Amino acid sequence: MEQDDLAARYRAEAEESVRIEAKKRLEKSIPAIERIRLQTASLKTLVEEDVETFIKACFVRLGPVAAALDGHGGVIALVSHSHTTDGLDLVLDLTGACLSCGAAPGTLSGVKEDLESDEEISAIKFSVALLDTFDELGREFILAHGNVEFV
Repeated sequence: MEQDDLAARYRAEAEESVRIEAKKRLEKSIPAIERIRLQTASLKTLVEEDVETFIKACFVRLGPVAAALDGHGGVIALVSHSHTTDGLDLVLDLTGACLSCGAAPGTLSGVKEDLESDEEISAIKFSVALLDTFDELGREFILAHGNVEFV
């Protein structure tokens, strides 16, 4: 029991450390006033008016996965979107260094979880073309354990 408590405490401390480091990295790349503007902007409006700003607004809504994307040259791209009664259904792609990264399955899961926690987004799916960028083992892993959908 004591080992379980120690492991849980260590996990919580590590998660907090990652969150703090991610926040520091993002503060360097996007000024605070811009982050606030993007976080409060309506995604439903931006997706129709300015896709580039929409992507940035999605990016600032990400947790620690945003720092990984930013630090490793990865980019989110919008493939398609639709409006539903529950919010936006988005199909996204990853580009840049993400395509060759062994951590991409975790990145996809992080992006999905973070964006689906936004009240304006109802579902995140990913382009099936992404599967072609993984080796066989990566494809099998993401399909079995990634908790993401490809269309």
